[in-house]
Amino acid sequence: MNRKWNSILVKKARPQRTAIAIAAAGLSAVCLFSVSTPNAAIASPDPTPPAPPSSISLTGVVRDFKERTVQNGHPDFEITPTHGFGHYCGAISADLGSDRKPVFIGGGFKVKAGSTYEWRNSAGKNICWRLYDPARGDLIGKKDGTYIDNGGITSATSFGKWFNDEPGTNLSSPLTLVLNRTADGSYVFDSTIDPQCVAVGGFFPIEGQLFGNPGGSPNRNFHFTYELHTEFTYDSDGSQIFIFRGDDDVWVYVNDRLVIDLGGVHGAVEQRVELNRLGLTDGETYKLDFFFAERHRTQSNFRIQTNLQLHTAEIPSVTSAFD
Repeated sequence: MNRKWNSILVKKARPQRTAIAIAAAGLSAVCLFSVSTPNAAIASPDPTPPAPPSSISLTGVVRDFKERTVQNGHPDFEITPTHGFGHYCGAISADLGSDRKPVFIGGGFKVKAGSTYEWRNSAGKNICWRLYDPARGDLIGKKDGTYIDNGGITSATSFGKWFNDEPGTNLSSPLTLVLNRTADGSYVFDSTIDPQCVAVGGFFPIEGQLFGNPGGSPNRNFHFTYELHTEFTYDSDGSQIFIFRGDDDVWVYVNDRLVIDLGGVHGAVEQRVELNRLGLTDGETYKLDFFFAERHRTQSNFRIQTNLQLHTAEIPSVTSAFD
């Protein structure tokens, strides 16, 4: 079967069972038997599948923080990691927490700078280091030395406030993203073309809201996280994929397992997950949980591309209404 962004499953017509009442010699009987009826004679609904939606709306929670240098500022926002800005991995558990939040475990490492040092699939596209499989022709990445560095996460306590409401530390509101269907059948949200993002020069969804812009140059609301919980149905013949490109930290879980690990304070980096790597069962429904952080002023990029028919599974409680 030709694998594309969208797959169509065609089911064959099955024989119908027909009941015929027979009356003979003053006796009544009912006989059930199978009749093979030509397909052309079977009345069936229009086989044309419904058109996919033109867009997908996903609602999550955005949390606003103050940078570390001001009163009630968070120590992880506007921090420079010990070994400098860059892509860091390994500091977050491979398993989603029981509260459906990522768990800080420490022991992180910095990926050596340069696209050729990322873990990649056989086509040269970046993948999570935890999904590396040489049997698939994957290309191994390279650590930047043997030191431990958690990419600017101060502690488990500080990280615990990233995706939980913490009075005095953050303010939160619901935030909806709209992913539009493209010519190849995938759904995309891209801050480089989204009109509202283009108007403010990047992904700044709470511009002038919650704690407000912090000042500085540029005066944008750079210090926030975004949490999104979704579901999808797995199609083993659908070549399903989820891709993120952006900055800073991003962690994505499918079926409670880490499949994208883009920790650290860095410029835009891309990773993808091909769902046929994950041992999922065809036709079953699974959760996809997404966590993002913007922690450093200069730029904010955010791009999701997927052919999954995602829908919002849960919206955590928030501390304020969203205009």
